[in-house]
Amino acid sequence: MAKLIECVPNFSEGRNMDVINKIVAEIAATNVDGKVVKVLDVDPGEATNRTVVTFVGEPEAVVEAAFRGARMAAELIDMRQHHGAHPRSGATDVCPLIPVADITLEECAQLARALAKRMYEELGIACYCYEAAAFTPERQNLAVCRAGEYEALPNKVADPKLKPDFGPGVYNERVATAGATNVGARNFLIAVNFNLNTTSTRRAMAIAFDVREKGRKAREDGKLTGKVLKDENGEEIWIPGTLKGCKAIGWYIDEYGIAQVSMNITDINVTPLHVAFEEVCRAAAARGIRVTGAEIVGLVPKCALIDAGKYYLAKQQRSLGISEAEIIRMAVKSMGLDELKPFNPKEKVIEYMMIDEKEQAEKERLVRMTCVGFANETASESPAPGGGSISAYMGALGAALGTMVANLSSHKRGWDDRWEEFSKVAEEGQVVMNELLALVDEDTASFNKIMAVFAMPKGTPEEKAARAEAMEAATLYATQVPLRTMKTAMRAMPVLKAMAEKGNPASASDAGVGALAARAAVRGADMNVRINAAGLKNREVADALISEAAELVRQAELEENAILALVNANIDK
Repeated sequence: MAKLIECVPNFSEGRNMDVINKIVAEIAATNVDGKVVKVLDVDPGEATNRTVVTFVGEPEAVVEAAFRGARMAAELIDMRQHHGAHPRSGATDVCPLIPVADITLEECAQLARALAKRMYEELGIACYCYEAAAFTPERQNLAVCRAGEYEALPNKVADPKLKPDFGPGVYNERVATAGATNVGARNFLIAVNFNLNTTSTRRAMAIAFDVREKGRKAREDGKLTGKVLKDENGEEIWIPGTLKGCKAIGWYIDEYGIAQVSMNITDINVTPLHVAFEEVCRAAAARGIRVTGAEIVGLVPKCALIDAGKYYLAKQQRSLGISEAEIIRMAVKSMGLDELKPFNPKEKVIEYMMIDEKEQAEKERLVRMTCVGFANETASESPAPGGGSISAYMGALGAALGTMVANLSSHKRGWDDRWEEFSKVAEEGQVVMNELLALVDEDTASFNKIMAVFAMPKGTPEEKAARAEAMEAATLYATQVPLRTMKTAMRAMPVLKAMAEKGNPASASDAGVGALAARAAVRGADMNVRINAAGLKNREVADALISEAAELVRQAELEENAILALVNANIDK
């Protein structure tokens, strides 16, 4: 999976749609070596005179889009004329980078600091770095960076203690018009409302106080009407709640006729979504109230639902080695995310929002077919899919059979104490199966790359040289893909062996068939390695690939024989 980050810049214009549209268009047009961003939401506010834009993508594209948006905002917005209800200090007021997938908060912080530096050096925009990107502890708080707002900048930029992290040191024309931007990095925030079987706002608020990190004020005798307690310095004493990184209040929703605990989870690494759900359930039950479901406001990262689904599967002692869609379905049903309205992962999960359905369908043309369709396509006069794709598919079926036996074994009566053992095997089988399914289409794509080279011009020496170079690269790729199929299919062997040896005896034959399929995948892909390697000009590379493939064939035969011996011993008992 590619690294994904989200950016949520707030621009100091919420009334002039022409200005807003130009800024958003500049962001949306970003393309860094084929990497683009997807604008998910544009939310202008007239009273605040502020627009919040949400977009996601790979880090390079998102950082570039943020830079371009800030540049356009500085050109179109004059902070000397700005007035609104929301605190602000710049044309681009805040610009946080947020990790979504396969990237850490610290990496986002480094990107944010580099972005702030570039914004000043190339655009002259003064920048403060806040939250995880802050250079000093006090500037982790956005309010500290934005203290005094835009009007305080003439004094702040010249004050050694208050000046921006990247700025001119004097109040100049650029600061006067563009103000100062607060560039930061923070964790993904999940906004979630927990539905209660009560209409009492007071009780919903009490539950919120129980769980939110800030907690509630300490009072005499612990009663709501009691006097607020203070420490020796005269400061009010607070009793912290049970959930770190969570803010919450209670309210009543006319539309649904229920009270809710409305929560912002500001650090899902500290408090995952399912942990918050379970804790609100506990606190509600202690007050005689039941949580009937939950409502995700806005988007949610896929990891939050995957972690939740796996948590609830484990609570039921069920195997985790099932499809991603089924894991997410378990999360949705366990937390009642579809109680108030349908929950469509394609519209709520940020990674799924990034998927171009047309592009994805083209990329997965073969694996999206029915079994009959795939067979008919293979039998047609088209040269692809061919043996390489079929080999990958046979390997996927082998891994699938091993996964099936593991899942059946984890749920076998009398083996309840072994569910986790089989679940781990099933999870590995699921990973191998998914990788091999991807290789079904990738093998055909590698063939198409070679066919594309034949269409290249060859009229001049330069064109011939470019064509020859492209052919060598395409042929190498077409050799490497089936080698990857071989290596991946070999990873199915330990899964199948474990199930032949320790799995449900009634499914021993399934493990055996899986071993046959996995070995066929290895042998079939080996033929593709050899036939494609024959076209490589670099014989040293070709011989190395052929030799590696031959060793995999030898290992596959040994593994198949060992697995079949176990299977036959089970069958012949």
